[in-house]
Amino acid sequence: MAEDQAKPAGPDLVQGIALAELPDGGKLVGRVGDEEVLLLRRGTEIFAVAAHCTHYHGPLADGLVVGDTVRCPWHHACFDLRTGEALRAPALSPIACWLVEQEGGKIFVREKRAEPKLKVRVAPPGTKPEKIVIIGGGAAGFAAAERLRRARYQGSIVMLSDDDAPPVDRPNLSKDYLAGTAPEDWVPLRPDSFYSENYIDLRLKAHVMGIDPRGREVALADGSRVAFDRLLLATGAEPVRLSIPGADQAHVHTLRSLADCRAIIARATTARRAVVLGASFIGLECAAALRTRDIEVHVVAPEKRPMERILGPEMGDFIRALHEEHGVIFHLEDTASAIDGRKVKLKSGAELEADLVIVGVGVRPRTQLAEAAGLSVDRGVVVNADLETSVPGIFAAGDIARWPDSDSGGHIRVEHWVVAERQGQTAALNMLGAGEKFSSVPFFWSQHYDIPINYVGHAEAWDGIAIEGDIQAKDCILRFHRNGRTLAVASIYRDLESLEAELAMESAAVSDNGS
Repeated sequence: MAEDQAKPAGPDLVQGIALAELPDGGKLVGRVGDEEVLLLRRGTEIFAVAAHCTHYHGPLADGLVVGDTVRCPWHHACFDLRTGEALRAPALSPIACWLVEQEGGKIFVREKRAEPKLKVRVAPPGTKPEKIVIIGGGAAGFAAAERLRRARYQGSIVMLSDDDAPPVDRPNLSKDYLAGTAPEDWVPLRPDSFYSENYIDLRLKAHVMGIDPRGREVALADGSRVAFDRLLLATGAEPVRLSIPGADQAHVHTLRSLADCRAIIARATTARRAVVLGASFIGLECAAALRTRDIEVHVVAPEKRPMERILGPEMGDFIRALHEEHGVIFHLEDTASAIDGRKVKLKSGAELEADLVIVGVGVRPRTQLAEAAGLSVDRGVVVNADLETSVPGIFAAGDIARWPDSDSGGHIRVEHWVVAERQGQTAALNMLGAGEKFSSVPFFWSQHYDIPINYVGHAEAWDGIAIEGDIQAKDCILRFHRNGRTLAVASIYRDLESLEAELAMESAAVSDNGS
């Protein structure tokens, strides 16, 4: 995540450019005052929008234009070219738009347009819920609350979070923020004032004890009860904790919350050696962040290759080599049996010195509330295509939700930030009666040092991987196939092809559904 502070380059669009400089389908970055502006041409129409994504400042000129939208090359956010509206997470804020005029064979960019208002198909007046309660302060919960207000919902929103901090940009916690290269103001998803200004009753350290589906109430640990007309369960997942001796010591950490991250950072200021248990994305991103802090890092994991189960053997070998180039020492096909003071004992008999231990062996969905309330639960909270649970009026989104997958014909649950945000947005609209099916293709990204890995789709198993380009040269795209169909695509610095793969999967899903 980086901001480009250089002064805007390119032609002065207020003074105008020749129409011939922008062919049909073309893009051109220029400036309007101190702002970079992207011009796009589709036939006789010309759009002028902000040149960078509002998520992590990705260059939209390198993105993909689909109809009247543009998709960001970095993390697949999507914006409406006519209004600037952020149509798809991870971007939550619109991009600016300018008026464009054509005169005398030239293109001129005029004044900036007003910010758009979200157009939503909702239930008829008088049928909208008056009270919406959201349980969870993570990606899905925040995205739902934000989308409700952006959709001009005027009713009550109560957001119950057991965290001690307002919603944060969790992907940053294992990347730049942990590495010490991100400022504090990058972490909150919105300033604290956002919640009061938008009449969102955010209650931190709020522990929900139970849900009464019939009485339409949520019971809290302090004895209070909160009534609802619609309820969104967005309780997320929690880290799996080891049951080995010594796992409860003060220098042994998991990473999920801002408090977790700050505790690791505090320990890292004096630590010289760290052991990361687990070669998951979180574990390896933590390893990279700690190496940035010049801490010796050992990674212990039971698999033969890191990330092979998700990315295949070739990418697994690359990830291992990349981390080894930066000084990480792997202990694969091994696990920890005990943590004895500053020594991590492995089943192989080896012992590793560690001032800091990070456990990254996976997460499990927090489904206890749903189970106790009698909702259908099967390795997650079962929802329909509208993200509504087995109890009408109660929805679920994010890491706990198990939703219908058109490709497999079954239900899937995906633990990715962008998926959680997009589900929160869809659930918000459906609580208002929009009837919108959740059909977004899953997407995630992972950052290892300066190397981004993008992944679009979902492949729990495959019968072949087609590799284009050179993985070792950090210029590649991998297509995961089963029965002749592309299920997922992983890439390094093939951003446009990743977007095109996402679009192809969307089109295939529409075709399968007969739409």
